[in-house]
Amino acid sequence: MRNAVVQILVVDDYEPFKQFLHLKLQSRPELQIVSEASDGLEAVQKAEELQPDVILLDISLPKLNGIEAARQIRKSAPRSRIIFVSQDSSPDLVQEALSLGTCGYVLKSKADHDLLAIVDAALRAASFSAVHCQERFTDAMHAPAAMMRLQTNQFHALGRTTRLRNHKSG
Repeated sequence: MRNAVVQILVVDDYEPFKQFLHLKLQSRPELQIVSEASDGLEAVQKAEELQPDVILLDISLPKLNGIEAARQIRKSAPRSRIIFVSQDSSPDLVQEALSLGTCGYVLKSKADHDLLAIVDAALRAASFSAVHCQERFTDAMHAPAAMMRLQTNQFHALGRTTRLRNHKSG
């Protein structure tokens, strides 16, 4: 997907953070925000309608929280890679978010540094199901520092392990 346009749905109810995401993603011409949503219900509707490649999803949303929205999106847009972007670093919440078959979790406070790397990592996992994306994070979730901010090299190592496992079983 390196040269193809990557369609992104941004879901956040805080306008200044949405503006930050626009600026951050504009640095990469292949990353195109196709739509925005400000609440969980709107996110589900737009994900089903647009079938974006990537969904950047906040957890604290009005009408329907991000966790419940992700559950519904997994059914209506199963090929979309969901990356949570949240200010909440609770280990239980991170684990619940990743257990939904999503491809990542980035703290808003670390988004300036980590966002593009996690989007790239999720896109490289495009040939795998969302369940495999979640498997890559399973080991990392047990280490508190990794739970807060997954380093790119950790993701690559976990990704290679999953690809080798898939290759051997396939």
